[in-house]
Amino acid sequence: MAKSLLKKRTKIVATISDRNCEPQFLARLYEAGMDVVRINSAHLDAGGVRKIVSNVRSVSDRIAILLDTKGPEIRTTVCDEPIPFMKGEKVKVAGNADAKTTHGVINVNYCDIARYVPEGAFILIDDGELEIKITGREGKVLTGRIENDGTLGSRKTVNIPQVRINLPSVSERDLTFIDLAVELDIQFIAHSFVRSKEDVLAVQRLLDKRSSDIKIIAKIENQQGVDNLEEIMDHSYGIMVARGDLAIEVPYERIPGIQRNIIARCIEKRKPVIVATQMLHSMITNPRPTRAEVSDVANAVYSQTDALMLSGETAMGRFPVEAVKTMARIAAEVEMEKEQYVEMPAGSLSGPVSAYLAKVAVKTSIRVKAMVILADTVNGTSIRNMAAFRGINPVIAHCYSHGTMRELALSYGVIPVFVEKKMSADEFINTAIRELLSRNTLRKNDIVVVLAGNFSRGTGFSFIEVGTVDYLRERAGITEKELMA
Repeated sequence: MAKSLLKKRTKIVATISDRNCEPQFLARLYEAGMDVVRINSAHLDAGGVRKIVSNVRSVSDRIAILLDTKGPEIRTTVCDEPIPFMKGEKVKVAGNADAKTTHGVINVNYCDIARYVPEGAFILIDDGELEIKITGREGKVLTGRIENDGTLGSRKTVNIPQVRINLPSVSERDLTFIDLAVELDIQFIAHSFVRSKEDVLAVQRLLDKRSSDIKIIAKIENQQGVDNLEEIMDHSYGIMVARGDLAIEVPYERIPGIQRNIIARCIEKRKPVIVATQMLHSMITNPRPTRAEVSDVANAVYSQTDALMLSGETAMGRFPVEAVKTMARIAAEVEMEKEQYVEMPAGSLSGPVSAYLAKVAVKTSIRVKAMVILADTVNGTSIRNMAAFRGINPVIAHCYSHGTMRELALSYGVIPVFVEKKMSADEFINTAIRELLSRNTLRKNDIVVVLAGNFSRGTGFSFIEVGTVDYLRERAGITEKELMA
């Protein structure tokens, strides 16, 4: 394996900028514990995306790539230089995407903003760095009062809590990047500001037209998304708890409870879940995290999230490698202390027999003190079902496609490996044991749990076996002399 079996089970998503994406840098992040690269389309052009993808692929074909779309998002327009505002100042807000923002008029990229925002509402810009109370309307322009001292830069996010605005699910810019994601064989699209299943289906229809199997991660970052979580999960591959905008749209004291609930529901539904935003924010400028950040990361791991995400820490921070290493160390430490297994029904994600065997395998591996679970998969469904039980033993998933291998890079406790399709359980065991022993990751007396599929029908797991490495080696007809050759 490229990485130690027990380095950590919680996956790490790292945001990468085209300004700092050289292969040597990406390799250091990968060795530090990065599993998935996130590309934020809001800050890149097509050339920048191509550069990042090319460099990631040159480092390892096991690294998954996740592309953020902007989604139904409002942003301010460009300003010539940062604009300082003082509390109490009067300001106008207009929906003119082609005009620059000035001290007198803050322009945004949504032309109908004055139609939907009522008097008394608050507009929060740049994650709440600048707050405006709307006091009136002059035609198609809102008037307001600055509520705090602050400085406004270019293209900052705009949030309007408790106000529902009729924005399209997919922008023209999103369409361009979705086409690019299909062309570049990117694994995940993280769609921003998902409000209901319709926002997810809008992206899915576009992917279906392009015959793409890209998986959709729905970003929950507003009250509508929280309210419609169940239907959103039903139509998404996974969920991202995007706490930045969520903490502006929803009272911030509710965020911890919302986060825990979303993680729990995703585990029950076998949906990969990512916790994002300001996990180690201080490490953008400092080599060590704050105590509060350590506790924040630890609490997400205690809640059994599949993955944690770094944003500015790796995209533009001074200590990106240290941030990944810090997150990996915290995750590994917490994983040693948490429960060894999540007790819940077997589920039916991969069929009743396969799902039951997955649950039996995880529980058996704990009871017999196995070191690892070996399994094979065609599309990753049975592996995700097994990952949901959050067992302490890593699952080495032999994947029969590169796409499945990279998709499983986001699933808890899974070490995905690409292999050519096998025709029988014996052939699978032979290949798997050879790889384990050739890399000296296990000793001959270590116990291994083996799960394999129905090789004639491909209907998920249908075969389970437990034995020592030495027993399985002999069973597969591998001599010690062969391994030492």
